[in-house]
Amino acid sequence: MTPDEFRTLLLGFDGVDEGAHRGHPDFRLGKKVIASLGYPGEGWAMVKLPREHQEMLIASAPETFSAAAGAWGRQGSTLVDLARADEATALGAIRAAWENAAT
Repeated sequence: MTPDEFRTLLLGFDGVDEGAHRGHPDFRLGKKVIASLGYPGEGWAMVKLPREHQEMLIASAPETFSAAAGAWGRQGSTLVDLARADEATALGAIRAAWENAAT
């Protein structure tokens, strides 16, 4: 999956807007960041998930998902290796981040 494909999936969700934070594109539902691109480097994304969902994704696909370092990771920030992610997997993670922010 490319960063542009990931972006297209994100922007397909109701109410998601693209902005920027610390030099990286981010995606928000209202004021809540649900995802970003380009961190920790090119070809990576981050989705903000409930901790339980993060743990499930990492356990099921550790080659694709990992927790961000430190407190960010403990709070659900989940890194996505886009080269290893397929559309269905990425869409599921984005949907979980969107639903979490919508509640």
